Amino acid sequence: MGGAVVDDGPTGVKAPDGGWGWAVLVGCFVITGFSYAFPKAVSVFFKELIREFGVGYSDTAWISSILLAMLYGTGPLCSVLVNRFGCRPVMMVGGLFASMGMVLASFATSIMHIYFCIGVITGLGLALNFQPSLIMLNRYFSEKRPLANGLAAAGSPVALCCLSPLGQILQYQYGWRGGFLILGGILLNCCACGALMRPLLPPKKPQEFEDGHLTATEEKKSKPKKKLLDFSVFKDRGFVIYTVAASIMVLGLFVPPVFVVNYAKGLGYEDTTSALLLTILGFVDMFARPLCGIIAGLKWVRPRCVYLFSFAMLFNGVTDLIGSRANTYGGLVVFCIFFGMSYGMVGALQFEVLMAIVGTDKFSSAIGLVLLMEAIAVLVGPPGAGRLLDATHQYMYVFLLAGCEVTLSAIVIALGNFLCITRKQEDPEAKLEMAVTTAEMESLHIETEGPDGEKREEEERGQYNGKARDLHGGGDNAQKDGGEENTEGSSL
Repeated sequence: MGGAVVDDGPTGVKAPDGGWGWAVLVGCFVITGFSYAFPKAVSVFFKELIREFGVGYSDTAWISSILLAMLYGTGPLCSVLVNRFGCRPVMMVGGLFASMGMVLASFATSIMHIYFCIGVITGLGLALNFQPSLIMLNRYFSEKRPLANGLAAAGSPVALCCLSPLGQILQYQYGWRGGFLILGGILLNCCACGALMRPLLPPKKPQEFEDGHLTATEEKKSKPKKKLLDFSVFKDRGFVIYTVAASIMVLGLFVPPVFVVNYAKGLGYEDTTSALLLTILGFVDMFARPLCGIIAGLKWVRPRCVYLFSFAMLFNGVTDLIGSRANTYGGLVVFCIFFGMSYGMVGALQFEVLMAIVGTDKFSSAIGLVLLMEAIAVLVGPPGAGRLLDATHQYMYVFLLAGCEVTLSAIVIALGNFLCITRKQEDPEAKLEMAVTTAEMESLHIETEGPDGEKREEEERGQYNGKARDLHGGGDNAQKDGGEENTEGSSL
């Protein structure tokens, strides 16, 4: 990369929590919107593609599926590239890929060309933007990070409300080829967002040694080499629990937005009236994400953010279970309102919780591995729900299945955190006292002979009394601690 600065997250650099970080937040907002909304916005052109290439709806649906698979499945590749070259160059190259895929798709002569250009090339370009933008957001914000994550996550519903109508206008005015070409130009904004990701640099401090200043070569050698993909995150129980729960959650999380419009159509409502349900869902989602970020940043909530995330998933799952009984348009409207609230909470908290679990240094590797696991669930969840619908011909069972999956993920992360992590955390002072007590117990059980052994045991007891007084507050409690130690010694 020549003289480019690699933003490998140097230790000792405090997150600004503002300043240029707000520009980074704007870039992350735009990138998040493109990444999540673009697969849905492309679906506007499906009818034209079906007419052009003589294929079925299931064939065109593979475009969005491949795009999402690339967005999630290339997570480890993005982690390696970010750790090797830094966020800014990776994002700018990704912006070129995203734009180039759409431009090439405008010249497609078969549906296979569309698969490769939009699904693979544009999907890879969006992936190279999405993950690094979250990494940079994590580096620029610490105290205000929950709010920053909530605001950045709001880019998804905002972009969806903008890109879907824009796609319809472009299709009507210029056809699908002209629409793809213009969307390719719009995606060049990813390069501008990548340029905003200025790396954080450590403060320059003079390093003096006996032989003079440290040379550039020696300084480079002394710097520890960073792993391109750190698999040690799997040693963290919290990360493993989070990954399992997130993978289960993704199986059902995206199912209701996919089927809710057809659910309304199946009840006999018009297309435009049914499509309004997604608008309602997106509008509520738009405000739920930043509000949830504000709540997650409260002092008494942030240490328990994982339980708030569990509540959001439980809220979403229960909403699916209750919504499965809706048989009127009013019932579906109420469902979309509550689903938008819970969906926004999950979207605002999912990466905030991951950042809190693994920390800044390992987040670049952790998010890549998590997205890879979620990619499998993304490819299995909606198609599996579709097969269930084909077998039962009732949307109620689809929503019940989605609700059970999301509810199960909430139970997994809550119980896993409570049983496997919370009980393992002990007070450091209690640990020190326990260590001293254990050492004293061992010394008391050593059998010695003669007066020398008795003298040694008395000295060891005296040392323990001094340590106990230090632990419990010093000289003011010395007499009390001595009495308690005599009692403990006799009981031992």
